Amino acid sequence: MASVAATAAAEAAAAEARRRPRVRATPRLGGGGVIWIAAAAVMLAGVVFLNVAVLRLNLSMDELARQKTQLRAENAALASQVSSAADSLRIEAQARRQLGLEPAAPEQITYLDLTRR
Repeated sequence: MASVAATAAAEAAAAEARRRPRVRATPRLGGGGVIWIAAAAVMLAGVVFLNVAVLRLNLSMDELARQKTQLRAENAALASQVSSAADSLRIEAQARRQLGLEPAAPEQITYLDLTRR
């Protein structure tokens, strides 16, 4: 009977060993997980860097657009000043007032004929 009990105990221990999952000594990833994590971190850092660069470019483009608008407004104001400064009636009135000049009478106007030699 002792041998039957020993055999039954050995069979029970073998059956228990078959039912328990085996624990592996090395991880399943074999160190590849660290590489994937590092690769993902590098890719995320690249995306963040790219977004920051695009944001800086957008800010500089907004500043340039603001300067462009300001320069166009200044050009329009200067064109208006040039237009008003070139007004012949205003120049004539200013010449009469400041310099005492009078326009020439039509009979005083003479023309040179430059076609004769």
